[in-house]
Amino acid sequence: AAPPTLPVAPVAPASTAARYNHPLFVRAERVERVSGGCHFYFKAFTGYEPEPVTPRAVYSDETLTSEQRRELGEQYEAALIIWSKARLRRVAEPLLRKAAPLWAAWTAARNQMQTAFQAFWQIEDGRWKAQLLRLTDAERAAAEAAQAWDEIAQQLAQAADDQVRAAGYDNELELDKVARELGLDSTDWAIQHINDYLPGRSWGEFQTPLVSELQREIKAQRARLREVAELAGRLT
Repeated sequence: AAPPTLPVAPVAPASTAARYNHPLFVRAERVERVSGGCHFYFKAFTGYEPEPVTPRAVYSDETLTSEQRRELGEQYEAALIIWSKARLRRVAEPLLRKAAPLWAAWTAARNQMQTAFQAFWQIEDGRWKAQLLRLTDAERAAAEAAQAWDEIAQQLAQAADDQVRAAGYDNELELDKVARELGLDSTDWAIQHINDYLPGRSWGEFQTPLVSELQREIKAQRARLREVAELAGRLT
């Protein structure tokens, strides 16, 4: 006699949540010390991928539990942080390599200008005009170097701001760290927040940060020379 037919248990469908995983997602591990927390593993990001965003269908898929939606949201948040750092490294690397000689050029130009100004303390009165010419030439060279630096610094500031906007300040990847990974020392480089490079609603003529700093120094030097010239005129 044929064996009795037994009811067949339905085959469990593949996880409906898995189809929403990020393309580079590998696995998730529960972190016991964090309530409801997971550690997510991904294949390497290049920074060329589209910005990771939780698929909109996740929120309307009734086959998903609230726990699955939460974990998918956390997965994409983790992916976004990793991607933002990969993108910053990709974008910043050529900029940082270009910035290194520009910072060296600025430093040399500023030192030359300061040396030309300090020379007034040693030269004879009859050579002031020639030294003034040297000083103004040095000022122009410093201004060009400052402008060139601010242009590259603005691009780096924008890349850094893009990373923070995506990942948040708690997950910031500092440019100094990226530079160190490339064997560069950017500790002294003058890179301000991106807002400092944008005119915004400022009154008067807008100047980028390093150019503005240089102009203040030049004005102070000029004021000192005028003071000495006026005093010398009174004493003659």
